[in-house]
Amino acid sequence: MTNPSMTLTELVEKGADVDVLREMLQFVAQRMMDLDVEGLCGAAYGERDKARENSRNGYRDRTWETRTGAIDLRIPKLRKGSYFPPFLEPRRTAEKALAAVIQEAYIQGVSTRSVDNLVKAMGMTGISSSQVSRLCTEIDERVTAFLNRPIEGDWPYLWIDATYVKVRSSGRIVSVAVIIAVGVNTDGTREVLGMAVGPSEAAPLWSDFLRSLSHRGLRGTRLVISDSHVGLKAAVTKVFKATWQRCRVHFMRNALAYAGKGKRQMLLALINTVFAQESAEAAHAQWRVVADQLRDKFLKLAAMLDEAEHDVLAFMDFPKAHRRQIASTNPLERLNAEVKRRTDVVGIFPSDSSITRLVGALLLEQNDEGQLNRRYMQLEGMEAVSDNQRPRLSAVITG
Repeated sequence: MTNPSMTLTELVEKGADVDVLREMLQFVAQRMMDLDVEGLCGAAYGERDKARENSRNGYRDRTWETRTGAIDLRIPKLRKGSYFPPFLEPRRTAEKALAAVIQEAYIQGVSTRSVDNLVKAMGMTGISSSQVSRLCTEIDERVTAFLNRPIEGDWPYLWIDATYVKVRSSGRIVSVAVIIAVGVNTDGTREVLGMAVGPSEAAPLWSDFLRSLSHRGLRGTRLVISDSHVGLKAAVTKVFKATWQRCRVHFMRNALAYAGKGKRQMLLALINTVFAQESAEAAHAQWRVVADQLRDKFLKLAAMLDEAEHDVLAFMDFPKAHRRQIASTNPLERLNAEVKRRTDVVGIFPSDSSITRLVGALLLEQNDEGQLNRRYMQLEGMEAVSDNQRPRLSAVITG
């Protein structure tokens, strides 16, 4: 159950959330000051209004020391009199109040329902529903711009995965799928390309999501890597005419479930002999040898191997330098862990839009951090998967 009284310290202890929380503190504090000054002036910034009582006169910088670190604020100045944000004094009480604003924003999806009372607790004059809506709109605009940005260049590899969160819908609490797509372009750079929220993982949801990526300019996709989601394989073939790679890690978990604990290490070692092969031909040959060895004692597992062979070994038809990354959805695992940790704080979302707001903001943050890191994938072999020269792929991927 979600704990609405979760303290700032508990959020900080979650680790990687510190930078995001600090940025949210800065953003909300800045907007609170702007809205407070707007109320004192009687008109919005730059607005010509006969009811205006005062006007702005620039900013003065102030560093705000919090438990999340130093936050740089720009305090608005007035032409008549002076303004100082009440929430900065006393700092400890104000910090708790502002943290409560953000926590409530998490829990309510930044709704207008409780933010006004929390702002008043900070010593301000309160904030109207329309002002909260404007603040939410600004957050949504940043997220929407990121999720709908044009996709340029060729993206030969695409990882897709879905995780589930709970949301209130028509008076009930239901689970919805949050789909995330990450791609690598021909420069070896990895980026978050998109996300979608939907009621299920049926084929229409996958098709609509992949088409949205295509409409934004995604092209040159040769391999789509995912777990065995219902409807995704058909959508990949239909929209991109690309090969589908079934996540090797998820497949191994499913395969080992057919054996008792005492025999799983043996099965793991046996199946891994397939992935130790240097060529696609050798891997397929070893796969069939392993399936035949297991057929007498593990009939269902052998049947599973027969069915999944081409899907699990699709990555072997691609450049050797890339095989480690494209054999599974591991490149998405850390990102999914961050999403689950953040959404677990919320517990139950009030709407689909609040899911997009929170998860989209996290993806934006993670994507910006990723741009600062080194190239994700080697350039060796990229020419083979560009539009100019396609690799030799299996003619039909079944399973």
